[in-house]
Amino acid sequence: MSSKPTGVPHHIAIVMDGNGRWATRRFLPRVAGHKQGVESLRRCVKACVDRGVGVLTVFAFSSENWNRPVEEVTGLMELMVGALGREVPKLRADGVQLHFVGERGGLSEKMVASLVQAEASTALNTRMVLNICFNYGGRWDIARAAAQLALRGEPLTEASLDRAMALAHVPDPDLFIRTGGEQRLSNFLLWQSAYAELFFSDKLWPEFDEAALDEAIGVFQTRERRFGKTSAQLNAGLHERQTA
Repeated sequence: MSSKPTGVPHHIAIVMDGNGRWATRRFLPRVAGHKQGVESLRRCVKACVDRGVGVLTVFAFSSENWNRPVEEVTGLMELMVGALGREVPKLRADGVQLHFVGERGGLSEKMVASLVQAEASTALNTRMVLNICFNYGGRWDIARAAAQLALRGEPLTEASLDRAMALAHVPDPDLFIRTGGEQRLSNFLLWQSAYAELFFSDKLWPEFDEAALDEAIGVFQTRERRFGKTSAQLNAGLHERQTA
Protein backbone atom coordinates (compact mmCIF):
# COMPACT_ATOMS: atom_id res chain seq x y z
CA MET A 1 0.00 0.00 0.00
CA SER A 2 1.57 3.27 -1.12
CA SER A 3 1.20 6.31 1.12
CA LYS A 4 0.11 8.29 -1.91
CA PRO A 5 -1.93 6.66 -4.67
CA THR A 6 -0.71 6.74 -8.23
CA GLY A 7 -2.74 6.74 -11.37
CA VAL A 8 -6.51 6.98 -11.32
CA PRO A 9 -8.75 5.63 -8.55
CA HIS A 10 -10.09 2.18 -9.31
CA HIS A 11 -13.63 2.99 -8.13
CA ILE A 12 -15.25 6.42 -8.38
CA ALA A 13 -18.66 7.16 -6.85
CA ILE A 14 -20.61 10.29 -7.79
CA VAL A 15 -23.64 12.08 -6.37
CA MET A 16 -24.89 13.80 -9.54
CA ASP A 17 -26.42 16.87 -7.90
CA GLY A 18 -27.64 20.09 -9.47
CA ASN A 19 -29.77 19.11 -12.48
CA GLY A 20 -32.85 20.93 -11.22
CA ARG A 21 -30.95 24.09 -10.31
CA TRP A 22 -29.23 24.07 -13.69
CA ALA A 23 -32.64 24.09 -15.37
CA THR A 24 -34.20 26.64 -13.02
CA ARG A 25 -31.39 29.12 -13.68
CA ARG A 26 -32.23 28.85 -17.37
CA PHE A 27 -36.01 29.18 -16.80
CA LEU A 28 -36.51 25.60 -17.96
CA PRO A 29 -38.59 22.82 -16.36
CA ARG A 30 -36.58 20.68 -13.94
CA VAL A 31 -36.87 17.62 -16.16
CA ALA A 32 -34.85 19.51 -18.78
CA GLY A 33 -32.01 19.57 -16.29
CA HIS A 34 -32.27 15.83 -15.82
CA LYS A 35 -32.10 15.34 -19.58
CA GLN A 36 -28.93 17.41 -19.66
CA GLY A 37 -27.68 15.35 -16.74
CA VAL A 38 -27.93 12.21 -18.89
CA GLU A 39 -25.63 13.91 -21.41
CA SER A 40 -23.18 14.68 -18.63
CA LEU A 41 -23.28 11.07 -17.44
CA ARG A 42 -22.59 9.84 -20.97
CA ARG A 43 -19.57 12.15 -21.11
CA CYS A 44 -18.38 11.02 -17.67
CA VAL A 45 -18.68 7.32 -18.51
CA LYS A 46 -16.57 7.79 -21.62
CA ALA A 47 -13.99 9.83 -19.70
CA CYS A 48 -13.74 7.16 -16.99
CA VAL A 49 -13.34 4.39 -19.58
CA ASP A 50 -10.65 6.40 -21.36
CA ARG A 51 -8.78 7.01 -18.09
CA GLY A 52 -8.82 3.38 -17.00
CA VAL A 53 -11.29 3.65 -14.13
CA GLY A 54 -12.47 0.16 -13.21
CA VAL A 55 -15.78 1.00 -11.54
CA LEU A 56 -18.08 4.02 -11.73
CA THR A 57 -21.05 4.21 -9.36
CA VAL A 58 -23.57 7.03 -9.71
CA PHE A 59 -26.57 8.12 -7.65
CA ALA A 60 -29.41 8.48 -10.17
CA PHE A 61 -32.52 8.37 -7.96
CA SER A 62 -32.64 8.10 -4.19
CA SER A 63 -35.36 6.44 -2.13
CA GLU A 64 -36.14 9.93 -0.82
CA ASN A 65 -36.65 11.35 -4.33
CA TRP A 66 -40.17 9.88 -4.41
CA ASN A 67 -41.10 12.91 -2.28
CA ARG A 68 -40.45 15.28 -5.18
CA PRO A 69 -43.31 16.70 -7.30
CA VAL A 70 -45.21 13.99 -9.17
CA GLU A 71 -44.49 15.49 -12.59
CA GLU A 72 -40.75 15.48 -11.90
CA VAL A 73 -40.76 11.85 -10.69
CA THR A 74 -42.82 10.78 -13.70
CA GLY A 75 -40.44 12.61 -16.02
CA LEU A 76 -37.45 10.92 -14.40
CA MET A 77 -38.97 7.48 -14.88
CA GLU A 78 -39.73 8.15 -18.52
CA LEU A 79 -36.26 9.58 -19.00
CA MET A 80 -34.68 6.45 -17.53
CA VAL A 81 -36.57 4.09 -19.83
CA GLY A 82 -35.75 6.21 -22.88
CA ALA A 83 -32.09 6.55 -21.93
CA LEU A 84 -31.75 2.79 -21.54
CA GLY A 85 -32.98 2.21 -25.06
CA ARG A 86 -30.49 4.69 -26.48
CA GLU A 87 -27.44 4.13 -24.30
CA VAL A 88 -27.26 0.39 -23.63
CA PRO A 89 -26.11 -0.59 -27.15
CA LYS A 90 -23.24 1.90 -26.91
CA LEU A 91 -22.31 0.76 -23.41
CA ARG A 92 -22.27 -2.83 -24.65
CA ALA A 93 -20.02 -1.86 -27.57
CA ASP A 94 -17.68 0.07 -25.24
CA GLY A 95 -17.23 -2.91 -22.91
CA VAL A 96 -19.18 -1.43 -19.98
CA GLN A 97 -20.96 -3.85 -17.65
CA LEU A 98 -24.16 -2.32 -16.27
CA HIS A 99 -25.65 -2.93 -12.83
CA PHE A 100 -28.74 -1.30 -11.33
CA VAL A 101 -28.59 -1.12 -7.55
CA GLY A 102 -31.64 -0.35 -5.43
CA GLU A 103 -35.11 -1.44 -4.39
CA ARG A 104 -37.13 -2.62 -7.39
CA GLY A 105 -40.37 -3.35 -5.55
CA GLY A 106 -41.78 0.14 -6.13
CA LEU A 107 -40.93 0.28 -9.84
CA SER A 108 -43.27 -0.51 -12.71
CA GLU A 109 -43.04 -3.86 -14.49
CA LYS A 110 -41.91 -2.06 -17.63
CA MET A 111 -39.10 -0.33 -15.74
CA VAL A 112 -37.93 -3.54 -14.04
CA ALA A 113 -37.96 -5.40 -17.36
CA SER A 114 -35.83 -2.65 -18.92
CA LEU A 115 -33.30 -2.84 -16.07
CA VAL A 116 -33.05 -6.62 -16.26
CA GLN A 117 -32.62 -6.57 -20.04
CA ALA A 118 -29.93 -3.89 -19.85
CA GLU A 119 -27.96 -5.86 -17.26
CA ALA A 120 -28.23 -9.08 -19.24
CA SER A 121 -27.09 -7.48 -22.49
CA THR A 122 -23.88 -6.13 -20.89
CA ALA A 123 -23.16 -8.99 -18.47
CA LEU A 124 -20.09 -10.26 -20.34
CA ASN A 125 -18.36 -6.87 -20.60
CA THR A 126 -15.18 -6.40 -18.59
CA ARG A 127 -13.70 -3.01 -19.48
CA MET A 128 -15.56 -1.06 -16.77
CA VAL A 129 -18.44 -1.66 -14.34
CA LEU A 130 -21.12 1.04 -14.24
CA ASN A 131 -23.39 0.87 -11.19
CA ILE A 132 -26.49 3.04 -11.42
CA CYS A 133 -28.06 3.45 -8.00
CA PHE A 134 -31.78 3.87 -8.69
CA ASN A 135 -34.36 3.95 -5.89
CA TYR A 136 -31.39 3.44 -3.58
CA GLY A 137 -30.54 4.56 -0.05
CA GLY A 138 -27.52 3.76 2.08
CA ARG A 139 -29.62 2.96 5.14
CA TRP A 140 -31.87 0.71 3.02
CA ASP A 141 -28.75 -1.09 1.80
CA ILE A 142 -27.46 -1.78 5.32
CA ALA A 143 -30.88 -2.79 6.68
CA ARG A 144 -31.49 -5.09 3.70
CA ALA A 145 -28.12 -6.79 4.12
CA ALA A 146 -28.71 -7.33 7.84
CA ALA A 147 -32.19 -8.75 7.16
CA GLN A 148 -30.79 -11.19 4.59
CA LEU A 149 -28.21 -12.47 7.07
CA ALA A 150 -30.86 -12.88 9.76
CA LEU A 151 -33.12 -14.75 7.34
CA ARG A 152 -30.29 -17.14 6.49
CA GLY A 153 -29.33 -17.55 10.13
CA GLU A 154 -25.84 -16.19 9.54
CA PRO A 155 -23.95 -14.27 12.26
CA LEU A 156 -23.94 -10.51 11.82
CA THR A 157 -20.28 -9.51 11.47
CA GLU A 158 -18.49 -6.81 9.54
CA ALA A 159 -17.30 -9.34 6.97
CA SER A 160 -20.69 -11.05 6.51
CA LEU A 161 -22.48 -7.71 6.25
CA ASP A 162 -19.98 -6.54 3.66
CA ARG A 163 -20.68 -9.63 1.54
CA ALA A 164 -24.43 -9.00 1.73
CA MET A 165 -24.33 -5.37 0.62
CA ALA A 166 -25.74 -4.32 -2.75
CA LEU A 167 -22.28 -3.44 -4.11
CA ALA A 168 -20.56 -6.62 -2.96
CA HIS A 169 -19.63 -7.32 -6.60
CA VAL A 170 -17.10 -4.44 -6.64
CA PRO A 171 -14.44 -3.03 -4.28
CA ASP A 172 -15.35 -0.05 -2.11
CA PRO A 173 -15.09 3.43 -3.68
CA ASP A 174 -11.70 5.12 -3.60
CA LEU A 175 -13.02 8.54 -4.58
CA PHE A 176 -16.43 9.97 -3.68
CA ILE A 177 -17.46 13.03 -5.73
CA ARG A 178 -20.45 15.25 -5.12
CA THR A 179 -21.36 18.04 -7.51
CA GLY A 180 -23.66 21.00 -6.97
CA GLY A 181 -21.83 22.71 -4.12
CA GLU A 182 -23.37 20.66 -1.29
CA GLN A 183 -21.06 18.87 1.14
CA ARG A 184 -22.91 15.86 2.49
CA LEU A 185 -23.33 12.17 1.64
CA SER A 186 -27.14 12.28 1.35
CA ASN A 187 -27.58 8.61 2.29
CA PHE A 188 -25.35 7.37 -0.54
CA LEU A 189 -23.01 4.39 -0.03
CA LEU A 190 -22.83 4.95 3.73
CA TRP A 191 -21.21 1.57 4.38
CA GLN A 192 -18.95 1.46 1.33
CA SER A 193 -17.55 4.99 1.63
CA ALA A 194 -15.98 4.53 5.06
CA TYR A 195 -12.48 5.15 3.66
CA ALA A 196 -13.29 6.95 0.42
CA GLU A 197 -11.59 10.25 -0.33
CA LEU A 198 -14.23 12.98 -0.58
CA PHE A 199 -14.27 15.67 -3.27
CA PHE A 200 -16.96 18.36 -3.46
CA SER A 201 -17.40 20.35 -6.65
CA ASP A 202 -19.30 23.62 -7.00
CA LYS A 203 -20.20 22.70 -10.58
CA LEU A 204 -23.77 21.61 -11.18
CA TRP A 205 -23.90 18.10 -12.62
CA PRO A 206 -24.75 19.16 -16.21
CA GLU A 207 -21.60 21.32 -16.10
CA PHE A 208 -19.32 18.56 -14.80
CA ASP A 209 -16.97 17.79 -17.68
CA GLU A 210 -13.70 15.97 -18.32
CA ALA A 211 -11.66 18.82 -16.84
CA ALA A 212 -13.70 18.68 -13.63
CA LEU A 213 -13.22 14.92 -13.43
CA ASP A 214 -9.48 15.32 -13.93
CA GLU A 215 -9.41 17.93 -11.17
CA ALA A 216 -11.07 15.50 -8.76
CA ILE A 217 -8.67 12.72 -9.75
CA GLY A 218 -5.73 15.09 -9.35
CA VAL A 219 -6.80 15.98 -5.82
CA PHE A 220 -7.25 12.29 -5.04
CA GLN A 221 -3.68 11.65 -6.12
CA THR A 222 -2.40 14.11 -3.51
CA ARG A 223 -4.19 12.40 -0.62
CA GLU A 224 -2.38 10.11 1.79
CA ARG A 225 -4.58 7.08 2.40
CA ARG A 226 -3.55 5.62 5.75
CA PHE A 227 -6.47 3.29 6.59
CA GLY A 228 -5.79 3.72 10.31
CA LYS A 229 -2.01 3.49 10.05
CA THR A 230 0.55 6.27 10.45
CA SER A 231 2.48 7.88 7.62
CA ALA A 232 5.68 6.35 9.00
CA GLN A 233 4.19 2.84 8.83
CA LEU A 234 3.08 3.31 5.24
CA ASN A 235 6.41 4.72 4.14
CA ALA A 236 8.28 1.90 5.89
CA GLY A 237 6.13 -0.71 4.14
CA LEU A 238 6.68 1.00 0.78
CA HIS A 239 10.44 1.04 1.34
CA GLU A 240 10.42 -2.67 2.23
CA ARG A 241 8.59 -3.58 -0.98
CA GLN A 242 10.89 -1.43 -3.10
CA THR A 243 14.03 -3.05 -1.68
CA ALA A 244 12.71 -6.63 -1.60
